[in-house]
Amino acid sequence: MLQNNSELKSLIDKLWNNFWSGGISNPLTAIEQITYLIFMKRLDELESKRERDAEFTGEKYSSRFKGKFTIPGSEQTIDKNELRWSVFKHMPADEMLFHVQSKVFPFLKELNGETSPFTKHMANAVFIMPKASLLVEAINIIEQIFTEIERDATEGGHAFQDIQGDVYEMLLSEIATAGKNGQFRTPRHIIKLMAELVAPQLGQRIADPACGTGGFLLGAYQYILTDLVRKKDPTKLQKDEDGFERAAISAVLTQKVKTILDQSFVGYDIDTTMVRLGFMNMMMHGIDEPKIDYKDTLSKTYNEDSQFDIIMANPPFTGNIDKGDINEGLKLPTTKTELLFVERIFNMLKMGGTAAVIVPSGVIQNSGKAFEGVRKLIIDKAELKAVIAVPSGTFKPYAGVSTAILIFTKGGETNNVWFYDMQADGYTLDDKRNKIAESDLPDIVQRYKSRDAKKDNDRKQKYFMVPKKELVENNYDLNLSTYKEEVYEEVVHEKPEVIFGKLESMEAEIQKGLAELKELM
Repeated sequence: MLQNNSELKSLIDKLWNNFWSGGISNPLTAIEQITYLIFMKRLDELESKRERDAEFTGEKYSSRFKGKFTIPGSEQTIDKNELRWSVFKHMPADEMLFHVQSKVFPFLKELNGETSPFTKHMANAVFIMPKASLLVEAINIIEQIFTEIERDATEGGHAFQDIQGDVYEMLLSEIATAGKNGQFRTPRHIIKLMAELVAPQLGQRIADPACGTGGFLLGAYQYILTDLVRKKDPTKLQKDEDGFERAAISAVLTQKVKTILDQSFVGYDIDTTMVRLGFMNMMMHGIDEPKIDYKDTLSKTYNEDSQFDIIMANPPFTGNIDKGDINEGLKLPTTKTELLFVERIFNMLKMGGTAAVIVPSGVIQNSGKAFEGVRKLIIDKAELKAVIAVPSGTFKPYAGVSTAILIFTKGGETNNVWFYDMQADGYTLDDKRNKIAESDLPDIVQRYKSRDAKKDNDRKQKYFMVPKKELVENNYDLNLSTYKEEVYEEVVHEKPEVIFGKLESMEAEIQKGLAELKELM
């Protein structure tokens, strides 16, 4: 986590404060504008790398910055090379602001062609920069941020560091700590854990019904590329800061692999800003035409059931939707979104498809027809493979809710469910979330992959199996504490006569002190 980099944190704070004092006080507007600038920089860098790679290999490559761009609303054209970040960042302030507003940003909005989904979702996007000095300051700080991230990655040995994701994570944390918006991301190490448990493969279709900035989709993307390296040359793998194997991806990202990956990831969200951020986040990681759409997957407009092999998600925990808007395919008698999303995910899976989903503790233990109904769904009509209790501090400083990770495969048969009591995730469970040595994450992956109903039967351990029959007898309760055997340490108390002796000694000391005080008076 780069949150532990104080220099980077300082730069993010500086960037944020500059936007605030520069007149952009709405946090989502600020992050949207910052993201556009970061996107311009990363687009230039990625295109430059692809041009160099093509020149080195002799392969043909048509750069996005090759040719002429017609400025909207006029017949004037401009060499696309002049729209690069590396070119316009050297312009005088006022000229640069006009150039970016009237030429670079319109070029960005039409990047994938007039009919592309990206262009559709960018149609109403606006580049708001009230003054040239703010743009100059923002560009300088972004340059410093990327220099610092690259230094951190190099010196820290984080070869697979997701630079763009880290920037987003820190920017979004600024939004949350500012207390102006409830937007926050699932911690990346939890996403990596879930990707390890469901193990997405190249060629599978992967979705997130409430994708936000695309964190789970990118987690699956990075797992697939790392897995390709593992199969090709495992000596190139190394452990990252959270104990997961990672590798540089360039060696396996061939055009054939890239073509498959471009069609693999699908995300939906009901926040237009999140859709745009998700689009740009995916594109900056090398997925040129992401399948991210503005859509309410709980509503009647959604009809893509039985389409996906893997679903990873952390859908909205709280809230209700209008009964009249609920999709006809959702049968649970409830308007609670946390329950409806589990049913939605079940419906989205193909037969044999697997989901990893974070749910609040109420979903696994509350009584009530709808709560019990959703648990019956994933136990009786799927193979519920695992319930991992997550410590309540995992989502701090944004929220202190108690949650669990459910892993289930549609169409399978539940015989035994594997429970794990996660007690440490590698970070302190307070608001600071500092890195610590204790972490159950590698153990969870190893124990899950080798789980055995005959061996994992000691309920005094962190992990154990529970047969379906027992779950049914407990009204499908999935609360780990219902089945875990607590170990109590015997406390040895002193004998009563010893305790009375100590009390008498204390009383004598008190009386002695009072007598001495009386003599002084």
